[in-house]
Amino acid sequence: QVQLVESGGGMVQAGNSLRLSCAASGRTFSTYDMGWFRQAPGKGREFVATIRRSGGYTYYADSVKGRFTIFRVNAKNTVYLQMNSLKPEDTAVYYCAASSALGVGPDQARYSYWGQGTQVTVSS
Repeated sequence: QVQLVESGGGMVQAGNSLRLSCAASGRTFSTYDMGWFRQAPGKGREFVATIRRSGGYTYYADSVKGRFTIFRVNAKNTVYLQMNSLKPEDTAVYYCAASSALGVGPDQARYSYWGQGTQVTVSS
């Protein structure tokens, strides 16, 4: 079982950057594919980015491609989401998630473990 704790959220102006972190408990972090998702007010949760357990493959939602970067440091049991050129429409609660399925991709139903979320607010 994996426990996930996100941090790094906050309030920023459009055009600025934030880096989210997700720390995982346990010794098997490197055996999980990891993902970031977000939920804006009044909307469903949507996929943002995913990274395979080795870190060698990443995949992004079109809405964040070129602005966000997902990466992981397995030695620190942590996955990150670097968010640049933030826009007001990026405002949401951001969640990290873990899946033991290889190549899980953007299907959130295949992620078994979820963090509690961290709020990101981008003002215009």
